[in-house]
Amino acid sequence: MKVLVTGGAGFIGSAVCRLLIGETGDQVVNVDKLTYAGDLRSIADVSSSPDYVFVQADVADRAAIQAIFAAHRPDAVVHLAAESHVDRSISGAGPFVETNIVGTYVMLDCALDYWRTLAGEAKAAFRFVHVSTDEVYGSLGADGLFAETTPYAPTSPYSASKAAGDHLALAWFHTYGLPVLVSNCSNNYGPYHFPEKLIPLVILNGLDRRPLPVYGDGANIRDWLFVEDHARALRRILEAGRPGEKYNVGGRNERSNLQVVQTICDLLDEMAPSAEGSHRELITFVADRPGHDRRYAIDAAKLETELGWRARETFETGLRKTIAWYLARADWWTPLRKAYDGRRLGLLTSKAG
Repeated sequence: MKVLVTGGAGFIGSAVCRLLIGETGDQVVNVDKLTYAGDLRSIADVSSSPDYVFVQADVADRAAIQAIFAAHRPDAVVHLAAESHVDRSISGAGPFVETNIVGTYVMLDCALDYWRTLAGEAKAAFRFVHVSTDEVYGSLGADGLFAETTPYAPTSPYSASKAAGDHLALAWFHTYGLPVLVSNCSNNYGPYHFPEKLIPLVILNGLDRRPLPVYGDGANIRDWLFVEDHARALRRILEAGRPGEKYNVGGRNERSNLQVVQTICDLLDEMAPSAEGSHRELITFVADRPGHDRRYAIDAAKLETELGWRARETFETGLRKTIAWYLARADWWTPLRKAYDGRRLGLLTSKAG
């Protein structure tokens, strides 16, 4: 297949590009605006492949997206381009509305125009995978799991914008027949993760012997998914999923935020010990995030039973691989740490917009 991947220079998108080029033989057209979180170095391993093309463009730019469809004529779309950091959405929601809602609308509408020009097998085989998050479901209680039928109840500007994108994607299937599939994933982690997110922030702060911030009491629970497992899930959904369906993608690795930080500390003590003492001594509790959902947990049974996908990594094996990667790749993250020094975002100190 020739797959148009939006946001392919980002964290999850680059993992998808590396998988498609390196393991499946697919061709990739990577479309990325290259915001602060997009980094072409994340796809350097495959960028010289004759099966790879990069186009710098904004998914909200209709003329640019129309031109990309016309020039490259993809067999499928994996739409990952998004603003994704909850704290940033609290400080300023405007880019989230523009990219996650308007950008998704433009991608769907341009894909529809293009799909209508296809005929026969090409039209029947075309797929549009819209990649979303479990945060659209809101907060779980102590028990239960998010299923594909769970009602939406987003609480942050980020999750609300992603929920809007999900609804648009399924509307384009039901109204126009565009063969759309929606995936909702749990928290991703792994190599090439921008250091504003919890796991890379704690790893790098730990290496620098800086405070390791834990929001509130640290009891907020997330389900963690190794990014390469997620990339494989998206490829499986693309090739075997049913249009009009939603598929939840989760690692079955529920951990509290405090447990995550403590596990990172213990691995750093083993893999990068410090003469100054245990990394656990750096744990610092800070004021909670506004509207912080208490628990997320994914039921991935539909993806597992219908499509045969399984996560390969446990949280422990995936986290060990992640820390080893950050220890080996200071060349990748050092420039990012200079641009983003780990300061906290989302403290309601600026007007949203």
